[in-house]
Amino acid sequence: MASTSTAHSDATCALNVKNKKISHWISKIRLSNFRNYREVDLEIQKAPVILIGKNGSGKTNLLEAISLLAPGRGLRRAGKDEFCYKGLIDPSSNSNRWALSANLITDNTCWNIGSGISEDGSKRIIKINEQRESNEMLSQICAVSWLTPQMDGLFLDGPNSRRRFIDRLAIAFDPGHSGRLLRFYKSYRERNRMLANHVKDSIWYNLNETVLSETGVAIMATRQALISDINRTVQNMQMEFPKFFAQMTGGGAELLQNMSALDLEEKIKQEAKRNREADDNSMMGPHMTDLNVTHLEKNQSANEASTGEQKALLVTFILAHAHLQANRLKKPPLLLLDDVAALLDPWRRDALFYACEALSGQVWYSGSDEQSLSFFKSKAQYFYVDNGIIS
Repeated sequence: MASTSTAHSDATCALNVKNKKISHWISKIRLSNFRNYREVDLEIQKAPVILIGKNGSGKTNLLEAISLLAPGRGLRRAGKDEFCYKGLIDPSSNSNRWALSANLITDNTCWNIGSGISEDGSKRIIKINEQRESNEMLSQICAVSWLTPQMDGLFLDGPNSRRRFIDRLAIAFDPGHSGRLLRFYKSYRERNRMLANHVKDSIWYNLNETVLSETGVAIMATRQALISDINRTVQNMQMEFPKFFAQMTGGGAELLQNMSALDLEEKIKQEAKRNREADDNSMMGPHMTDLNVTHLEKNQSANEASTGEQKALLVTFILAHAHLQANRLKKPPLLLLDDVAALLDPWRRDALFYACEALSGQVWYSGSDEQSLSFFKSKAQYFYVDNGIIS
């Protein structure tokens, strides 16, 4: 059902506890001036959600709105000014700015989470139960994970895409990882700028490279810890998707296996100084690392696998991460699977649906072919999307 109401905060919730297995779910979502949605108000049950519609109808836009209920820039990594409804006469007007809110049920606790643009239009804000809150607070309440068609080329893209992928997954377990990344790359850019301008200031460089080495090692250690946990989880999973072994390589990441963090920090500092004095701005660190994934059954690197196998490996990664969140954090993620049936063989597609049924977080699926999602039939709630209209 869809109706015309604004996306302002509403802390009232209606609990539906028929399916007690699902402990993390959205019971209501409201959008105002968001992408191709002028106004939407959806009441939602615990069951899996199926979004059916033609390409370009707005399915991914709705999933993107849900992805903004967790810290970060959402599944498209869009800027705050990119979400606004395109038909607005005056996007800068207070009454026309985009907003979204959702009632999130975690066990039997209801949270109202809202997001939108501040009154002066300068930044995106978060509200929880009507109060302005930080991303750190949001991360303690809501977890969202997703798999989109844009991620299908992850293993063929450059290392930067794979680093972003791992960092997004790591932030779910260590919210401070986000701040360390910002601090590292800010210091790294400052160092490159100073070197490009031929600035000679050994004291400044020593301080800068100390920050880079300490922060960089912390970033690599967080990534390494997540990868180790993912590998163990994958080995214990019983499913029809390929098992893999993942590792972070380059930039000194491998050295953390046999070297203390303090020793690696010192090694990075020494190399940075030596290279700098030789007019070489390169240095070891997390900006030089890459994620390598090996398909265990075939002993094959993921980037050499078929397109379908690469998609299947990604599914394994996302499912393992979801299980880790549920078991370790007791906070199963909302799982957003955008056009997930594409590139999966029918038997693997059904295997994915079975695997998702075991999760305790609500799963959202989208697709243009209703038949490909017929596995659910009476198990799910179906919404039909047509150019910003949901029925």
